[in-house]
Amino acid sequence: MANEVQQFDVVVIGGGPGGYATALYGAAAGLNVAIVERDKVGGTCLHRGCVPAKEFLETAHVLRTLQHAHAFGITSKDVQVDFAVSQARKNEIVDRLFKGLSGLLKGRKVTVFAGTGRLDADQTVTVVDGADEGVVAQGKNIVLAAGSVPRTLPGFDVDGKIVLTSDEFLDLSSLPGTAAVIGGGAIGCEFASMLSDMGTKVTILEGLPSILAGCDTEVATVVQRSFKKRGIEIQTGVKITGHTPKKSGTAITMDGAEDVKVDMVVMSVGRRARTEGLLGEGTNVVLDDRGFVVADSYQRTANPNVFAVGDVVANSPQLAHVGFAEAIVAVKTILGEPVVPVDYERVPWAIYSNPEVAFCGLTEAAAKEKGYEVVVKKDPFGGNSRAQIIGETEGVVKIIAEKRADGTAGQILGVHMAGPWVTEQLGAGYFAVNWEATAEEAAALIQPHPSLSETFGETLLALAGRGLHLG
Repeated sequence: MANEVQQFDVVVIGGGPGGYATALYGAAAGLNVAIVERDKVGGTCLHRGCVPAKEFLETAHVLRTLQHAHAFGITSKDVQVDFAVSQARKNEIVDRLFKGLSGLLKGRKVTVFAGTGRLDADQTVTVVDGADEGVVAQGKNIVLAAGSVPRTLPGFDVDGKIVLTSDEFLDLSSLPGTAAVIGGGAIGCEFASMLSDMGTKVTILEGLPSILAGCDTEVATVVQRSFKKRGIEIQTGVKITGHTPKKSGTAITMDGAEDVKVDMVVMSVGRRARTEGLLGEGTNVVLDDRGFVVADSYQRTANPNVFAVGDVVANSPQLAHVGFAEAIVAVKTILGEPVVPVDYERVPWAIYSNPEVAFCGLTEAAAKEKGYEVVVKKDPFGGNSRAQIIGETEGVVKIIAEKRADGTAGQILGVHMAGPWVTEQLGAGYFAVNWEATAEEAAALIQPHPSLSETFGETLLALAGRGLHLG
């Protein structure tokens, strides 16, 4: 019955990566779990974020491969993109993954309520709309995983035609001739890279002094140099004041700079927590001044029986895989099991632009700001045999280690990469940083030959004091 309070061990509000991971992990431990999801399980990541974006980026990669096939002795003429076909392929992939996830949840006997959940006093969750409107579920513990939504700038009303966020962009069936990407962070650079590879003339407008501000400067420079070589215009340090729609497209206005006239504006200026209406009276959960949920390192909020994971958490980097990790921390804490909290300074980052970027740990600048004396080694992909074979030699691997008293490299503090398929190569660097390995310990591991990962191994050898090819 709709008015009957249903009892669970854990009630999760939100079915995105953090939410469904909580449910699956908790159910695997024998907990009776319910999810309240307003749209579809999988959340932004599956339906309007990570997965759709990477499908389009892979389309761009296939196009680049065909365009340069002549270098391999393969003739390919008149290569063109039918973006509607790529859109249909994306939808098929998303639908398969959605059905697979739904099946997993059903198989583990997770109850899924359709609608928007509101947390009220005494760990009760009310479904306020949707197919299960009126349902009330009470949990011994609650996990808030309501996710986030794209931010925009004042004066840029999203219409889905001229001004788009990632939500609308990923539903396009055709691409514009010209586009401005506002925001030069990870998502903005992915969109700019994909659009440029597909033939759109792209301008990146970034308010900070450089694109990819959170990356190590040398890695960001590799991407910026590649973008400019491919004709992507980059304007940094800009102050955008608005835009004036035209008969076709719009003109973006900025202080002290010429208007930028484009067919489309893609907003990529971050995401805000979806906490409007999330909390009723008497929850004792605290939101910060930006609307994010305040939680400790074990994901527990000010209410000891309410946890928070994923994009809704105040200090979270808003990465799907971090949501998975936070979910495990929350469930283990609920179960009273020993658990190591997520160290946000050491989580893996992956940016799927061309060239790709991947990193974990401290940048060189951040390490010095924390008071470390450092030893740094870097190796370009240009000398890597596999990179030459696949024809993608642009990029670098840079490793930062703490300097010992004798001047040699000690504990590895950060691993930063830009180049071909580095998002698939970061695993060894992640282990090195998180296991607090020294340069010698990590350098002792053998890398296969020929492989792209040899550049990481070579950089480690040089960091440890004796490189094979790198001084």
